[in-house]
Amino acid sequence: MTRKVLFVIHGARTDAFNVARAAAKGLLANNIAVACADADAGQLEIPEVTPADNAAGCELVVVFGGDGTILRGIEIAREHDIPVLGVNLGHVGFLAEAEPEDIERVISVVVNHEWSVEERLALAITATDADGRTWDSWALNEIAIEKFNREHMANLLVSIDERPVSQWACDGVLVATPTGSTAYAFSAGGPVVWPEVEAMLVVPVSAHALFSKPLVVSPASVVDIEVTSGPVVVSADRQRNTDLATGGTLRVVRNTKPVKLARIHVTPFTERLVAKFELPVHGWRAK
Repeated sequence: MTRKVLFVIHGARTDAFNVARAAAKGLLANNIAVACADADAGQLEIPEVTPADNAAGCELVVVFGGDGTILRGIEIAREHDIPVLGVNLGHVGFLAEAEPEDIERVISVVVNHEWSVEERLALAITATDADGRTWDSWALNEIAIEKFNREHMANLLVSIDERPVSQWACDGVLVATPTGSTAYAFSAGGPVVWPEVEAMLVVPVSAHALFSKPLVVSPASVVDIEVTSGPVVVSADRQRNTDLATGGTLRVVRNTKPVKLARIHVTPFTERLVAKFELPVHGWRAK
């Protein structure tokens, strides 16, 4: 077998392993090798599926789970610059491309190499503490800067392109991508942004301020955040975290390396948005 794909599976869901098992059998029958991340290969009960620590030598990462599992798969795939195909076993699944009932279609697409690749804007972050120590990471959805203590608000000074915009006493601030506009930023009151729009969102969370509107800024902008009163927790897609005390700073910019998603449907984002959020397009008066 000269072709190989990597499976990433939600380890706590029996249904995810059932769907992955069917996909593995279909791919192996077509001489495509299957590896499985996180030592879950044994739970598939298919001897030909081998454990793998990374996606080296794979042409595709196939994820069975919700958006959180897909984000984990993206982190694995990113190192080797390969696309990720998500099979939704979660609730909303905005990042997923297929549902469990589509598994035969998924097998066919992989066997015939019929997927297309969509590149999504990602973020790069550098956090610097008061002593000059740095922490670097990246995110597809958002960088979240949130208060560390429930009893106290954080005070965060936000600057765009090295010019101060506002200082918020708040629960936090999000810097999000268009992909992340339907995730945490949406819950915090941010706008829904179509994925093909290149922009960054700055969204305050529960700010005690007269001006606390979400901002849509250029993808070429530099977003700086100073922790004037902390501490805060900084997280990238809820996958990678660090703490930052008063006096720390954060800089968020567009990442030079986009995230690659494998697509098998030509579905407009509008249709996906309506379906995932079950929007009432007919109105409450429709019969």
